[in-house]
Amino acid sequence: MATELQGMEDNRINADDFIGKKVIDKEGIEYGKVKHVQIDCDTLQVTGITVHEGFHKDYFLPRDHIDRFTTESVLLGTAPLRKDTVVVDIDGHKIGKIKKIHKNLDTNEIESIEVSEGLTGSRIYSKSEIWGVGEKVILKLTKDNYKKPH
Repeated sequence: MATELQGMEDNRINADDFIGKKVIDKEGIEYGKVKHVQIDCDTLQVTGITVHEGFHKDYFLPRDHIDRFTTESVLLGTAPLRKDTVVVDIDGHKIGKIKKIHKNLDTNEIESIEVSEGLTGSRIYSKSEIWGVGEKVILKLTKDNYKKPH
């Protein structure tokens, strides 16, 4: 016997309904599809989503990146930093790709990114050196201004 739910607000939706929905930012860039909706067991609030980007490429996206959930997609207010994202200088010249993202273990805040530069080298750039994040990560200075460490 089914019971009709009374008093449900119109802006509520089942978390299961988001599985497989596109994750996109304000520029229309698609970052993958929702694999899981993460919920805090104590507060029962959404803490983030797991995004499936392709073969073995799942990553967690915290709630503060999400602008809103719609019936068609999850809209991001902030583009995510992800491994293998291309990193360019302020003029658009390629520096490398993100190899590793360093986070503060207590706050989960991004502190720096490690960028592979060629076959053998890598360099760490602090969060303050990042100008913008979107389809690519853009650093604040030109390639010539970043001196390779000796």
